[in-house]
Amino acid sequence: MLRGLVGFVEELRAVGVPVSMVEAIDAADALRHVDLADREAVKAGLGATLVKNAHHYAAFETAFEVFFGLAAPNDGDADETPPGSGPASSGAEGGGSGSDAEVEALVEAILAALQSGDDEALRALVRQAVDRLSGLEPGRPVGGRYYFYRVMRRLDGEALGRRLFDSLLQPGAVDTLAGRLAGDEAEQRLDRFRTELRREIIRRLVGDRGAEAVARTLRAPLVDDIDLMHATREELFRIERAVLPLARKLATRLAQRRRHGRKGRLDVRRTIRRSLAHGGALVEPRFRPPRRSKPELVLICDVSGSMATFARFTMQLTYAIGSQFSKVRAFAFIDGIDEVTRFFGTDRDFAGAMAAMSDEARLVWRDGHSDYGNALARFAQDYGDAVTPRTTVIVTGDARNNYRESSADVLASIADRCRSLYWVNPEARRYWDTGDSIMRAYQEACDGIYEVRTLRQLERFVERVALRTGPRLRSAVQAQP
Repeated sequence: MLRGLVGFVEELRAVGVPVSMVEAIDAADALRHVDLADREAVKAGLGATLVKNAHHYAAFETAFEVFFGLAAPNDGDADETPPGSGPASSGAEGGGSGSDAEVEALVEAILAALQSGDDEALRALVRQAVDRLSGLEPGRPVGGRYYFYRVMRRLDGEALGRRLFDSLLQPGAVDTLAGRLAGDEAEQRLDRFRTELRREIIRRLVGDRGAEAVARTLRAPLVDDIDLMHATREELFRIERAVLPLARKLATRLAQRRRHGRKGRLDVRRTIRRSLAHGGALVEPRFRPPRRSKPELVLICDVSGSMATFARFTMQLTYAIGSQFSKVRAFAFIDGIDEVTRFFGTDRDFAGAMAAMSDEARLVWRDGHSDYGNALARFAQDYGDAVTPRTTVIVTGDARNNYRESSADVLASIADRCRSLYWVNPEARRYWDTGDSIMRAYQEACDGIYEVRTLRQLERFVERVALRTGPRLRSAVQAQP
């Protein structure tokens, strides 16, 4: 058990879950107080001691299945056929060659087990599904997600879910509370089936390759480290759910740092008054509370193509901590530019605001392809009053200009009038200044150019900008936060 725990902790750290030595010791101590035969109790004990962020729990669950999965059933149990499951597969184990009739019989048996809530029958059917449909072969270096996808595709998981819902639904109760409850119950039971299927596949892979090798194939980035430019639809949904809690945490942290910032100027009067208690010795100097001004913020965001996703999360995070800025104005552009501040606010749904911006804002000037030069020139001409000596300007985009004029002199004039100017590029640094990228043309005007590809990097950047109140110190390129 101790060896498994050590490997488990190392895997969590490899994924990115922060686990200290003290927390690992606490986890080992927790195992002394739970029944090791009770898998759920072991999982709860380890989760309570090792996981500090709800967004890390999915990675914890995956690693737990690898290192603390149940032992594989014996041959007799594996060959056991529950009633109604149809004839045994004539192909070899893992061949994935079940006929349509066998698959249909298996689906009917799984549906019956889900309807009755028979967990034992469901586990036996899951083993048969993996035998017949996964194509799992010993020694083959394929990740577990592939086998899971293959089984669910053959079983048609969506159709199975619909049939389960229909069987639990009372007649005429589709749009009622009973209908919603039936939908939730069907999803919970189907999720139980998916969980058992993943466990069975992981169990067999671990038996074939070992826990460490399987953990590497199943390893997925934490939500904080997902590349915003290449995220899948499911990953974008996870990021969406993480933004608001992140914003609340970030706003609290910024407010605390403003309250407990470095000491201000020496308060002579209070220092002398305090010294009377020490016979006139100035042993306890007193300081005036520092006046930390909040910066004004101007966002200039490229919303063309894949940049739209990154701009959305940048604006969402910034507006969520808007109280840390004295004023926030947002501008969006493709080859034209328009102020979009009016679409956002505390009383509006952010997804709806983004949709309204796409429909109503004047973002296209000529052909709908990125034109940084024209967008910057029009910003300076139409919205130049937005930039003052108190303003921090943030430009977000990949600087891919379709081989058009850069108007770098316009950006330099904007930089001369503002407090600070930062450029945030969601593209990997190695791709800058390749093809039609003109990042080098803009870097001299910027106080910092940052590669920001993940939510974690975006959080650090926004935090740095919100706390920047000192005099301007121009440097061409700063390191990634």
